[in-house]
Amino acid sequence: MSDAQIILKIKDFLLIFTSIFYEALPFIVVGALIAGLLEEFLPGKLLTRWFPRASLTGAILGAGLGLVFPMCECGIVPIMRRLLRKGLPLGSCVAYLLAGPVINPIVLLSTFFAFSGMGENPGQLGGGAMTALRAGMAYLIAVITALFVQAYASGREQELLVPLPGHNDDENNRDMSILARVDRVTAVVLHDFIDISFFLILGALMSAGVRLFYSQDDISSFSMAHPIPSIFLMMVLAYLLCLCSEADAFVAASFVKMVPAAKAAFLVFGPMMDIKLMLMYTRVFRPRLIVLIVTLVAIQTFVLATMYHLATAGFAVPE
Repeated sequence: MSDAQIILKIKDFLLIFTSIFYEALPFIVVGALIAGLLEEFLPGKLLTRWFPRASLTGAILGAGLGLVFPMCECGIVPIMRRLLRKGLPLGSCVAYLLAGPVINPIVLLSTFFAFSGMGENPGQLGGGAMTALRAGMAYLIAVITALFVQAYASGREQELLVPLPGHNDDENNRDMSILARVDRVTAVVLHDFIDISFFLILGALMSAGVRLFYSQDDISSFSMAHPIPSIFLMMVLAYLLCLCSEADAFVAASFVKMVPAAKAAFLVFGPMMDIKLMLMYTRVFRPRLIVLIVTLVAIQTFVLATMYHLATAGFAVPE
């Protein structure tokens, strides 16, 4: 490899790294800010009193929290762990963590516009169909995973969670001045921002290294010849690329000739599991719980996408 090629590779690496980092950074800031406000001003007893304790109901409502707190996957992590501390059931938090980055008005709109007009191509899905498929798969996977996690962790939640430093004296908060409470919010925001950003940087560095070696043309050709393996391939690609859920639809839409099931797997699995998220999850969950969540999400994504492809295989993708 010549010096010019090495310099070009270095430039590409830095460009990819900075694009991932700066794409996710605003959402981490907003997520940390919301987490600080929740920590200080949301009474712990409110969630434990009003949020349903039943596993199924809690998972169903938790998966819809993305409509209330519309954040990408990076911003959801600090919010979710503060909600855990405030008493939200673990299953509900897991459902929110997985579905939130997709059940999000901004993400749904970006998916719709990214695939608008593509439905005119034989065998492809347009904006409305792909948006519905993505949201439906993500919601179902989140609810089912949350139910398994809640059953697995029943009675031993604290053993599976990383202790979170902070305060939890809601009664004493009432007697504090507003400036003192703002100071406490700032402390939480800074703690969460630094804690999560460190792992974002590690994930972005790893992802930038991987993205120097993949070709969209090669992946599309492989998908046409091997549709089922391409579903798994796109899941792996989503894991490695660490794309923001508000931008990944445009990447998926660029694979024009790829089978829709593989695109859907890419759009569902990526916001739930990628390199940077796996590192961030270590700040919330113990390794055995992370392994359980990853396994459940991966199996369900592959099975649902494969079932969709087999059900629609009569629509041929053009060569």
